[in-house]
Amino acid sequence: MKGGRRLARELALQVLYEVDVTTHPVGVVLQHGFERDVEAVPLVHQYCQELVVGVLRCSGVLDHYIQQHASQWPLAQVAVVDRNLLRMALYEFAVGGVPYKVAINESVELAKTFGGDSAPRFINGVLGALLPQSDEIRQIILESGQMELNEKN
Repeated sequence: MKGGRRLARELALQVLYEVDVTTHPVGVVLQHGFERDVEAVPLVHQYCQELVVGVLRCSGVLDHYIQQHASQWPLAQVAVVDRNLLRMALYEFAVGGVPYKVAINESVELAKTFGGDSAPRFINGVLGALLPQSDEIRQIILESGQMELNEKN
């Protein structure tokens, strides 16, 4: 059985994907996701919401850094799944306090399930290259007021 965080990440990826390719409001997409996934415990929904809101709030900064390390293509040309997996993992280890090995491994595993054949290697390479800048990214996000520190961070 999958762990709660893995389920939350899967649901968050689905929500971020829909928000990325449509004009649907994030609240509506989250609610529909929660309704589809009625068996998930409230903590799954809570972490999913944290991820989605955090990623969307910080997406400008996250995208800037991702683009630097995926410079072969404009970010808009990166597969939607890959783009959102990169955003989620970078948010988790740079801002969310998740150990980088966990965030990267989880995103690679999700890429194996939801991405193309080359997605896991691409995701792993870009996130590995971004790792040394995680403190800088966190600081920029905090200074820009896009994220507030909570007690666990």
